[in-house]
Amino acid sequence: MTAVPLRNIRSILTCHRHLRCLQQQRRHTVTVTDEYRPSTKSRSSLKGVELLRNPALNKGMAFTLEERQHMGIHGLLPPAVLSQDIQALRVMINFHRMNNDLDRYSELMNLSERNEKLFYRVIADNPEELIPIVYTPTVGLACQKYGLVFKRPRGLFITIHDKGHIYDILCNWTEQHVKAIVVTDGERILGLGDLGAFGMGIPVGKLQLYTAIAGVPPQDCLPIMLDVGTNNEEISANPLYIGLRQKRVTGKEYEEFLDEFMEAVVQRFGWNCLVQFEDFASQNAYRLLERYQKQYCTFNDDIQGTAAVVLSGLFGALRISGKKLNENTFLFVGAGQAACGIADLITHAMIREGASEEEARSKIWMYDVHGLIVDGRPQGDLDGPKAPYVKKGKPIKDLTQVVDYVKPTILLGASGVGRLFHEGVLKKMADLNERPVIFALSNPTSRAECTAEEAYRETDGRCIFASGSPFKPVTYKDKTFHPGQGNNAYIFPAVALATIACAARHVEEDMFLMAAQKLGSLVSQADLDEGRVYPPVPAIHEVTVKIAAHLAEHLYTTKKAWNHPEPENKEEFIRMQLYDTSYEYFGPKTWQWPEQHSTSRTVPTMDENIILDA
Repeated sequence: MTAVPLRNIRSILTCHRHLRCLQQQRRHTVTVTDEYRPSTKSRSSLKGVELLRNPALNKGMAFTLEERQHMGIHGLLPPAVLSQDIQALRVMINFHRMNNDLDRYSELMNLSERNEKLFYRVIADNPEELIPIVYTPTVGLACQKYGLVFKRPRGLFITIHDKGHIYDILCNWTEQHVKAIVVTDGERILGLGDLGAFGMGIPVGKLQLYTAIAGVPPQDCLPIMLDVGTNNEEISANPLYIGLRQKRVTGKEYEEFLDEFMEAVVQRFGWNCLVQFEDFASQNAYRLLERYQKQYCTFNDDIQGTAAVVLSGLFGALRISGKKLNENTFLFVGAGQAACGIADLITHAMIREGASEEEARSKIWMYDVHGLIVDGRPQGDLDGPKAPYVKKGKPIKDLTQVVDYVKPTILLGASGVGRLFHEGVLKKMADLNERPVIFALSNPTSRAECTAEEAYRETDGRCIFASGSPFKPVTYKDKTFHPGQGNNAYIFPAVALATIACAARHVEEDMFLMAAQKLGSLVSQADLDEGRVYPPVPAIHEVTVKIAAHLAEHLYTTKKAWNHPEPENKEEFIRMQLYDTSYEYFGPKTWQWPEQHSTSRTVPTMDENIILDA
């Protein structure tokens, strides 16, 4: 056996120690030139029909003749070459030919399974038309009919029976660098209740907006359904149901399951992997947020995202009414996780304006299915997140009488009960206020507390209105109002983009207040004059970039960003992260050498002796 020189052994050991050191450093710090810089996909080794079957790489008829010949797909496509512009036009023509929104949803999902870049291109080009299809309100209907629209699995389905093996299931996901997870257990899907595994449409739709609005690359996103059963007997009896047919698991086993999931995510994808909790029941949502917020990189969009977008709308409304936040009286109709999250953030904002916590909470009243939330009412609990807002007062159940008693300047609906703001309620708000602020926030549209038309009509066109679902412009007394949609899509993609780009370890509560303030500042006076309290939806991509850059500045200033060195221009840095919907080139990679001119150079002679000497 040949002995290895000592200097070589030392060199190997030095390199090994250096590698270990680098690996340890990488656990804590990621450089801008590292994995958080958006990677361009290497030219794929896939060829032939397998290339056409890969939605991340397939360009359909946009492959050029050269690419088709080089990649072994010549003849597998019609001879014409169509640009992405023409393909996008064809998608929208077919979209408009569909008879209903569920068919449009299915067609778009089919497109995403064929041609990913074209899918995101058409959403980015047509956000006002397509976001309500891939997201609320249509996604709610799609979840109810998920057994029908389900074609192929998206993301991961982890069941309670997989407890003890969650990490193994995460390892089945082929993408190694997942940076964003949206997870649900399907217990409270929008305002529709327990849909079990049918709720998988929500994580899928949310992450599609991560890419379409915030430019987070789709390969970095992972939707997950945690299936612990369903208590909805109608759903579980459906022969097309795709989940576990059993009652929901609760208590200690449920908590252990969630703990194992969070630990497995960190073990598989690292501490920087963002986990967004979505559509968990109120009794679990707050508890899980408190349990994990300080330990993991996580947030709950139903609590924090909803609160931020509503607060932003209120900032816009107050620019119209001319009042300060703490000069208003708020009445929440509905006292679940969304309402309490909004109330908490409003309280936080009022404290920032100089009010005491006690003074801020005194401005906020709540009403639920049992009536006004006051001490000593005969029905209904007073515990949980709504406890800080319990008042001394009369236990009134009729909503019109409650409005007359509380005299709110701002009425916010988060009840999930359609048309709860009836004529009497709306007229009473108009009697009490010159410019009543009315936000009907429940989703989908069928669950909205009132329509935009009802609100403007019953308040004689004086209300400042916003809703959770989109409504078309309303013309009343020769004036056209453009109702604002308090869509979480203004907030959660921006928060996610900033968190991922900066490699933050936690999503701080202040980020949502800052996002709300920045969003409110991006509403122009022209928007306010038309009745909008949010920027127009077509501007949502630019709005998201501005908010994300603002949050990135905050993360670096407060030393919460782990992506170093710190970029000087935060907006430029954010734009560097964005997903590119343009097609990849698949032709041969060739280049030219300098021309060789034999007339200008002496050709070497073939001397045998010179060759032998060499």
